[in-house]
Amino acid sequence: MSAAHVVDSSGWLEYLTDSDRAPLFATAIEDAENLLVPVISLYEVFKKVLRERGEDDALQVASVMQGGQLIDLDGALALEAARHSLPLADSIIYATAMRHEATLWTQDEHFKDFPNVRYFPRQPAA
Repeated sequence: MSAAHVVDSSGWLEYLTDSDRAPLFATAIEDAENLLVPVISLYEVFKKVLRERGEDDALQVASVMQGGQLIDLDGALALEAARHSLPLADSIIYATAMRHEATLWTQDEHFKDFPNVRYFPRQPAA
């Protein structure tokens, strides 16, 4: 079995909108057998797509995301997440990756120095 992957919400959005940064996250997302999807990521991405593109697109996105293994938030994971000095959703996403010995794929700068993170710096706006 290959190593497990967790993709943060911004990586999912890049991939699902087929942005120029989508290829950075494609390897992890397209490896569905080893892809872990924290429920908070499903929530964040579904909500953003629902707000910006409507119910049908949001449901399609949710379906794609559930091609990986959906990881629920339980009490122990919540306590693990609370120990990280990150915002709520990011703490849960990172704790999920650490619990499952997965690599977190992200472009969010506050993860750049964390262990087991594959960080892709965002390019400054031109």
